[in-house]
Amino acid sequence: MGEFFPWAVLTIGIALGSWWAYYELGWGGWWAWDPVENPPLITWLFGTALIHSLAVTEKRGVFKSWTVLLAILAFSGSLLGTFITRSGLLTSVHAFASDPTRGVFILGILGLAVGGSLLLFAFRAPLMKSEFGFGLVSREIFLLTNNVLLVVAAASVFLGTLFPMVYQALTDDLLSIGPPYFNMIFVPLMMILVLFLGVGPMSRWKRTSTAYLIQQVAKAAVASLVIGVVLPLIVLFEFSLAATVCVALAAWIVLTIGKDISNKIANKESVGKGLRSLSLSYYGMLCAHAGIAIMLVGVGLTSYFSTERSVLLNPGESVELGSYSFQFEGSEAFRGPNYIGNRATMLVSRSGDLLPSLYPETRIYLASGTPSTEMAIDPGFFRDLFITLGEEKEGGAWTMTVYVKPFVRWIWLGSIFMALGGTVAAADKRYRRLRQRKSGKDKEQVGSMQPSAI
Repeated sequence: MGEFFPWAVLTIGIALGSWWAYYELGWGGWWAWDPVENPPLITWLFGTALIHSLAVTEKRGVFKSWTVLLAILAFSGSLLGTFITRSGLLTSVHAFASDPTRGVFILGILGLAVGGSLLLFAFRAPLMKSEFGFGLVSREIFLLTNNVLLVVAAASVFLGTLFPMVYQALTDDLLSIGPPYFNMIFVPLMMILVLFLGVGPMSRWKRTSTAYLIQQVAKAAVASLVIGVVLPLIVLFEFSLAATVCVALAAWIVLTIGKDISNKIANKESVGKGLRSLSLSYYGMLCAHAGIAIMLVGVGLTSYFSTERSVLLNPGESVELGSYSFQFEGSEAFRGPNYIGNRATMLVSRSGDLLPSLYPETRIYLASGTPSTEMAIDPGFFRDLFITLGEEKEGGAWTMTVYVKPFVRWIWLGSIFMALGGTVAAADKRYRRLRQRKSGKDKEQVGSMQPSAI
């Protein structure tokens, strides 16, 4: 339980940060590879690897030293995030301080905690030997491969985040590492990881026959490819190779989950009894993996089928985007409790049917004079309509950008499923029994230390 619930909380925290950026910063997207956003992702990647490594250690008694190292790395990631956001190292809407002395103090804590932990690990790791072996094709190998992929992905994000800071400190020159670097390295690693995510549960501990494994996953692989090609065409009437890959990988996860469940309940008296016999930790795993599938659909379809258009509109003019029409009715000045602003009225229709009107705003806060943009969003399960207001021009015209973002909310829905999976797994009864056994041992030890009555 100790590892699942914090992981679930971190998952929700990252999702909320993405949600906030979407609503408040006007990016119209979901991840910007911001240097302050990345440390939580690094910690999450290490934490995800740790959870899976702990499962192998619990089941098979292997990966002991690797599990300890992952725990150190996950804790180090949380300290790194504290250092970046509290040290004043970066100027960002996410940063909370600009005091270099505080940064030096936090850096000292980071060096002491991480350095001390790694030093202890170097001395004690040789003592944590595994007594059991496993074959080259086994569940242990697949889980270890996923762990290595997660660690390499975390290392790539760590390098891309900190290298510009180190480069500037050494040379006084600015260096920018943007989304192309992260996407080029991170995305392929995650695609390979998802492939092993489907194979892992279908394999067996210690040793798995290659023929058996192929038999288990062959139909799911073919069906996933078909769904990946057909589903985007049916829903959005367009073809994109990248979106097809994302949907196919999502289908791969879901179909292998279904196959694994059918294997586990095949010999039960009924489907109901079979499902009731499965543990909460198993259901938590399924829920978290399903969340990844849902997120993949959202990421793929949003990234490659979103449309946007920047325009200058006079009152009464409209702009077409896909099957939607956005008509600018005019703007009005208004005053809030601590700001003044302008609000535009946009009539939205689709195929002649009126949809809820949208009211994007620009604001200037009186205390600081800081300008701000308040996006207008019409949310939907399958698409979001998103408008940002720019600058006012002569004659009451305004610059603005309109977006149509299909399936963007599936990204956050997937995060909810992942966090729910972690919470369900933490509620498994075997973790409660483990705590009770530990508590009983502690009481026995305390009792043995008490002087006997004469």
